[in-house]
Order: sequence, then C-alpha cells, then structure tokens
Amino acid sequence: MNSERRAYLEQLYQSYRREDAAQTDRLQRWRSIEPESAQFLALLVLAKRAQNVLEIGTSGGYSTLWLADALEQTGGRLATLEIEAERQQAAMRHLVANGLQNGVQAVCGDAGAFLADNREVYDLILLDAERPAYCGYWPHLADALAEAGSTLVVDNVLSHAEQVADFIRLVAADQRFTHSILPVGAGLMMVVRQ
Repeated sequence: MNSERRAYLEQLYQSYRREDAAQTDRLQRWRSIEPESAQFLALLVLAKRAQNVLEIGTSGGYSTLWLADALEQTGGRLATLEIEAERQQAAMRHLVANGLQNGVQAVCGDAGAFLADNREVYDLILLDAERPAYCGYWPHLADALAEAGSTLVVDNVLSHAEQVADFIRLVAADQRFTHSILPVGAGLMMVVRQ
C-alpha cells in the first residue's frame, strides 16, 4: 500500500472512531474493523494471491479499501455486500477517491439472500455483519468456500464471544473445515477448507 492510501485510511479510521464515540445507537455506528485486523486481511490476500474475495458487511468501506488495495496487487476482484444504501455509497466514495473502484462490485442488499443465490466460489470471505445471522449463513458460506484452502475470516469473535458461540460450534462440527481463533484486533476466526 502506498503512503497516500495509508494516510487516507488512517484518517478515515480516526474519523469513524470519533463519530462512533458520539453515537449512542450501536446500529448507527460505523463499526470499522481494527487496523491490525484490516492489515492482516490484506496480507492474507497477498499471501494467497487471492483472485475472488467476498466481504459481507461493507459499512463505510474501511476494510473494503484494505482488501481492494491488496487485490489491485494480485489482479483479483472484490464483491462487497452492504444492506444500507447510504453506507454503501460512502464506501464507494472512498474507493473512487483512492482509484480502487474498478475491481470492486458493490452490492446493496441482504447478505442472506445474496448467499442463497450465490454460485461463485471465493478464495477468501470476510464476515463482519450482524452476528445473529451467521448460523443461517453457514451452509451457503461452506458452499462458497468449495476449494481446498478457501478461507473465511470472521471478525469480533473475542469481543463478542457469546454472540458467535453457536456459530463457532457449528463450524467446528463441520469436518470439511479446520479453524483457529487469533487474538488480532477484536478477535479473528480463520476457517479453512481442508
């Protein structure tokens, strides 16, 4: 990542943190992924030489920018899902400002419906959305991670452990996958197709 984009991302992250601190309604917050988690995801894209990545939960586009920058280097593409049009539009403005919009398909809609209709296979999926829906997503996520080495990264598994406990048990029971929880940011769970 070049220094201009890194500076832009730092400023964006701090701006979102200030806005979140002033907001009492959790659902109105940007809830960006932590910088160390975003950097880890970008490194994972580069290490895997990922070509097809899915992000579930665009929000304001902070993690989207990290993923798109890494995919620009691998020649890959990103599909990013956000249910709220205003947040999707904000993310697109940031992508355009950084010249990263061409490799990104921004979808405004329900992740459950998207996943149910999806026939794509992804190298990497980031799941950072409303946690109560995760168990319902799992059969579709497993199908989208069809190739050996396909990887799912789930954010907030330590900070909101009780909210993802059922999902973690569901994944752990699926013999097609192996997983590990990493103490990075708010906690990342990596799930890899064997």
